Amino acid sequence: MTCVNGNCSSWTSISALTICTDYSVVLDVSSGEKSTTELLPLNTQFSITFASSAWFTALVIGGNSPWYVTSRINTMIRPDGLINSSPIAVTLPIIYKQINIQHVHTIQMVDFDRTDILKCRWSSASSNINSYNECGGVCNGVPGATLLISSNCTLQFTLTAANQYAAVAIQIEDYFNSVATTPMSSVPLQFLFYGYAAPSGCNTPPAIIGVRPNRACVGTPISGAVTETIIVQTFCAGTAIIDIISTSPVDYYVNLSGFFLGIYQITLSWTPSASQYGTQGLCAAAVDSSNIQSDQWCIAYLVGITAPQFSQNTASPVGIVYANQTVFSIQADKPVCRPSRNGTYIYFWDTITGGSLIQKFDCGWAPEVTYTGYTITIQFSVAPWITGHSYYITFDSGTFELHFTYISFLNNLIFFIISGVVSGLDSCGK
Repeated sequence: MTCVNGNCSSWTSISALTICTDYSVVLDVSSGEKSTTELLPLNTQFSITFASSAWFTALVIGGNSPWYVTSRINTMIRPDGLINSSPIAVTLPIIYKQINIQHVHTIQMVDFDRTDILKCRWSSASSNINSYNECGGVCNGVPGATLLISSNCTLQFTLTAANQYAAVAIQIEDYFNSVATTPMSSVPLQFLFYGYAAPSGCNTPPAIIGVRPNRACVGTPISGAVTETIIVQTFCAGTAIIDIISTSPVDYYVNLSGFFLGIYQITLSWTPSASQYGTQGLCAAAVDSSNIQSDQWCIAYLVGITAPQFSQNTASPVGIVYANQTVFSIQADKPVCRPSRNGTYIYFWDTITGGSLIQKFDCGWAPEVTYTGYTITIQFSVAPWITGHSYYITFDSGTFELHFTYISFLNNLIFFIISGVVSGLDSCGK
């Protein structure tokens, strides 16, 4: 990685050789990561690039062309008096997609500076913040692809050539606020889509269906043992999960640990070290015995950040209240705010009717859910409770954020409707 534009005097070129962290025998692909510390002065900015040759032949666009991967580094003091943290984006190196159907693919973007506005754009060969080539021969490498939503990096595309690859070259950039027009930094992300023809018979891909939602953010302390569970489901008779491909931090372990009626459980374990402080990304996908890959599933770990916890004594209402109760609240041990992404829910369930869903609220936008200081409040317009029934509440991972960063959690609350009144909420463990 060499400096190519700006104040290059403080930059020492570094090797791009990485430590291999993941590989797949089935798909014949490997990936890795490398972390290097550079001492840089304040109030400087410059661009660095990795340039070499060459891409392989089997690309729809850019076969045998040179590589360019370019990033903008900025140590200028921000308007809020802080040093900027660049955004992070992680992906699988190769993502398999069926040809001749339209796909939508969202890339997870995470920034330690919670208030920053993140946007992605197509990398370009010129006229960009880096004033340098960002993508070599694979600029616009996916024919007909469009960037649907810049703010959450959602791409729409259709692959038409089987057994060929299409290269995606993206820049992830952070802005100080919504009116800023110049990004503070620019981070490259390049990966491949591989097109395959639909196999005969059932061709529904497997799916990762839990436990955490895709693109969750998880706080974890340094040296704290991390254990994640991925639940994968197959949909075609006679197929099995034969591989889990991943892009993970150093020393992350993946183990296929269980199977029952087409549902597979994969256990992931990791103990983050002090050198991994900050944002670390994990992406994974399941591959079935027809060599069909699931959609990519990604989460981000914020190493050195302790996830907030509910305080069981703050659940309200408590004691005996009326069955027309419409307001419920709970406090965390840290200030919280509304999550910046939609699709994370608070659910209310009826246990008497077999765990049927009574109501759910999307915490990303629902006006019924409010965040004030340490408190989450849920307000119904009409109380839906049935006398004599018992209910419980579940929270998706990521239903709130800390004031300084995103955090995920899983917790349950229980309450009961008895003879026209509500008996108080239970503790945070169901």
